[in-house]
Amino acid sequence: MVKKVLSAHSCYPPFPMETLYIDTPAKLTGLCRRLQGKPWLALDTEFLRETTYYPKLCLLQLASDELAACVDPLALDDLSPLLELLHEPSIVKVFHAARQDLEIFLHRWGRIPTPLFDTQPAAALMGIGDQVGYGALVEHLLDIKLEKGHARTDWTRRPLDPQQLEYAYNDVIHLGDVYLKLHAALNHLGRLDWLESDFAELADPATYIVEPPEAWKKVKGRQVLRGVQYAVLQRLAEWREREAVTNDRPRRRLLSDELMVDLARRMPQGQEQIERLRGMDERDARRWGRQWLALIEEGRQMPREIWPREHIPPKLSPQQEALTDVLSAALRLIASERKLTPAAIAGRKEIERLVAGDPKSELLHGWRAAVAGRQLQALLNGQARLELTGGELHFCS
Repeated sequence: MVKKVLSAHSCYPPFPMETLYIDTPAKLTGLCRRLQGKPWLALDTEFLRETTYYPKLCLLQLASDELAACVDPLALDDLSPLLELLHEPSIVKVFHAARQDLEIFLHRWGRIPTPLFDTQPAAALMGIGDQVGYGALVEHLLDIKLEKGHARTDWTRRPLDPQQLEYAYNDVIHLGDVYLKLHAALNHLGRLDWLESDFAELADPATYIVEPPEAWKKVKGRQVLRGVQYAVLQRLAEWREREAVTNDRPRRRLLSDELMVDLARRMPQGQEQIERLRGMDERDARRWGRQWLALIEEGRQMPREIWPREHIPPKLSPQQEALTDVLSAALRLIASERKLTPAAIAGRKEIERLVAGDPKSELLHGWRAAVAGRQLQALLNGQARLELTGGELHFCS
């Protein structure tokens, strides 16, 4: 079967609906008037964050069943007419892989548009893929192959060329059809309510906020540290988070994870020792060195009982490891019967938590408990068993 390729050089029309570029208040007002009363709107954003802590919104794309629009926030000082529309509770806001887009809404306007629907986790519940990309999902559901090539473009430059606009429009033009297909299929299978907890997490502002005292938990490579070194790491990571927010700079531009871990591990006691660290920029060392030394000393003086500690699950016994293997096989069987991938339900770590008796295992909560967790728990408790019959594995009560 030949795929339709939407491209400026294709024999197919580049867009199946009207497209608008919105860069004046009058155009924005007219767009919002036309979108009033729509049951859903497909949304996407283009942004840059290489030089800032917060992502810089460069373009906002949206589409209904009739039109698609690129709204230029660099040309418009006031987007309030659009925001009023996006917070209308009767309109479902449709995204694909929504987390970064929603972070932009929260930072720039202090609110997350709800109700929302994310087609990426929805696709996982249809067995299409655990974190399927938008292009692959469009091709799978609509038999349309989208052009690539502008994912890393500089969206701050104006005017945008036709290829950039084509890429931007395509990000939302087909999203509505994807949403309608997924919604109908999940509703038919009785799986729509499975998404409630996922969407509630996406709509929760706490999902996107990093509290400075907890920033150490996001530092890569920290697992090499021990004891008081974690206290030092916490002080350094908290300082970096506050500085990054205050000055709107990327964390890594202030202090990389690698250097932060090295500072926490070595705990230098003088400026010269800081400057000798591998990869340390001499200018950074001169600018921040005294503060880092003070933070290191604060961490060293922190009482043992309040040192931050890495949560390391207890090592499973050989018997528990074997049980995890058995439950992993059972999960694959359950997933196959549901036409899902096992990873869409739970990873091995969640199975290990279940075997270890951790009540916080995802398999004991929400739709995962109903779909697989209770069966796996019954298997653990001896209330069910796996049986091999005719070369096939079956659950038996």
